[in-house]
Amino acid sequence: MSDAIETAPVKPTITIDDLDKIDVRVGRIVQVEDVEKSNKLIKMTVDFGGFTRTILSGMKEEREDPKAELTGKQALFVVNLAPRKMAGEVSEGMIYDIGYEDGILPALAVPEREVPDGVRLG
Repeated sequence: MSDAIETAPVKPTITIDDLDKIDVRVGRIVQVEDVEKSNKLIKMTVDFGGFTRTILSGMKEEREDPKAELTGKQALFVVNLAPRKMAGEVSEGMIYDIGYEDGILPALAVPEREVPDGVRLG
């Protein structure tokens, strides 16, 4: 069991309609690269079955070897987030990285067993 933390306040209530707008899918990280203009960002190529996305994340300092630790892993991603330019690169989604906002060493949100790439949450 991990150490307890002081929990953050719960965010404002949303409706099921708000939640239905977020497209969360399982993707497989097929490639991890450094982002040259950043000390924090990595660039992941993620396979969602019928499509791939480039997703940036500030995980470079959180892991000893992001390429070895993340390549081939499945994780949860938001795939309908508006593209965002960071350090000269464009990110086309967001990975769920648990714990960062609470100041602990983050962990990926992953399915408990292998599932088809691209399968949706819910």
